[in-house]
Amino acid sequence: MTTRRQFLAAAALAASALTLAAGPALAAPPVVEIVAMGHPPVKAALQPLRDWLAAQGSKLRVAEIDIEGAEGAKRMQAAGLSGHIPVLILIDGKHAFRRKDGSQVAFVNFPNTPDTPAGARGNWTTADVQAVVADRIKGK
Repeated sequence: MTTRRQFLAAAALAASALTLAAGPALAAPPVVEIVAMGHPPVKAALQPLRDWLAAQGSKLRVAEIDIEGAEGAKRMQAAGLSGHIPVLILIDGKHAFRRKDGSQVAFVNFPNTPDTPAGARGNWTTADVQAVVADRIKGK
């Protein structure tokens, strides 16, 4: 005969196992904040990223913030940045990450594309953002 104590212990063990197994499914989706200027060169540079993020649907949350407004200035300051920065991409509140090859990447300024002027070019690409977000979606 099973005692009440044994039943409660078994129920707690089952609940723990279920929580561990469902952990990634229960995790909150990643939050991507695009903190950027709202004028044409910036909009065009970020369009490929915005299109990819939109295709992810409910797997993540996306917030757009005008970097030239009060909220944008606050987000930049919270990230430890200041000055004339046209683009800041935050993923779960962070903008600096390590690539799989071990190098550092910071989602600041324009993406590194051939048509971006060298002085405004960051060290990131849309593929870098996609890789970090995809890992977050998978729960890594």
